[in-house]
Amino acid sequence: MSTPNLDFERFPIGKFERPAAFNPATRAEAVATLRELPTRLADALRGLSDPQLDTPYREGGWTVRQLVHHIADSHTNSLLRFKLALTE
Repeated sequence: MSTPNLDFERFPIGKFERPAAFNPATRAEAVATLRELPTRLADALRGLSDPQLDTPYREGGWTVRQLVHHIADSHTNSLLRFKLALTE
């Protein structure tokens, strides 16, 4: 019996790696990623049934539906905090 790769279970797309430097090109790439996210997410979810949306991505993990809601909540919260920081 093999030992499960716990890092992969916790971080299926890998751990965050901070870029060595931030410059206009890396900032533009990050903005483009955020801009494309809603469309790419909608494309990935299109056609999924309720049972598929209610399937956890790993044992004991959140469901696809919960992850999608978490992404929306997280991004909204981030935007509101950023706006608050600018106005404070």
